[in-house]
Amino acid sequence: MSTARRRVLVVEDEPVINQAVSDRLEAEGYEVVRAFDGPGAVAAFTEHSPDLIVLDVMLPGYDGHEVCRRIQADRPVPVLMLTARADEADVLVGLAVGADDYLTKPFRMRELVARVAALLRRVERATELAGRKALDLGGLTVDAAARRVWRDGEEVRLTPTEFDLLLCLAAQPGAVVTREKLLAEVWGWPGASGTRTVDSHVKGLRAKVGSELIRTVHGVGYALEVAR
Repeated sequence: MSTARRRVLVVEDEPVINQAVSDRLEAEGYEVVRAFDGPGAVAAFTEHSPDLIVLDVMLPGYDGHEVCRRIQADRPVPVLMLTARADEADVLVGLAVGADDYLTKPFRMRELVARVAALLRRVERATELAGRKALDLGGLTVDAAARRVWRDGEEVRLTPTEFDLLLCLAAQPGAVVTREKLLAEVWGWPGASGTRTVDSHVKGLRAKVGSELIRTVHGVGYALEVAR
């Protein structure tokens, strides 16, 4: 993937962190737009149409969660959220309003760059699914080409990460998919350890499609249960 054409909006009210993140992303070949507060983030999103947003939770004006709500209502876009709290409830709020991934401060720049690249690869992968038939999974319909999901005829709004997670599980209904495979397939982190990331996203996905549809196999991973 050529990063030269990819535009990233960095939203962080701490000037030093904002500059450091922006400099690193520019060094990696991305075009970077910067904002320092909630209203400025929404305005920059509207003006520059970024391909991805790196978004701090704690912002002046209104916080990152509100920024995420507003931009996702306008146009779905991958969001990597930065949070000073590792609290699961805080992470789940971010996922619920449309964030796709999160990093807890302090973080390594190398990891941030890897997360950005993985999120953008996921967007590219969507074009590869064009033409596939919708999956009918007994009350759950997954249209890979349109990236849309219906539960009992009612459309369910998923974030890009939640959709890819569901698609990975739906590829083998009833089969257990390990957390390691989910990290490799969905997040693009082969060999990484990030079970908390997987578990948090599964919890968000369950809340939207129905907890009974995703079975936990403790210590291993998850399986999509299809109604017969």
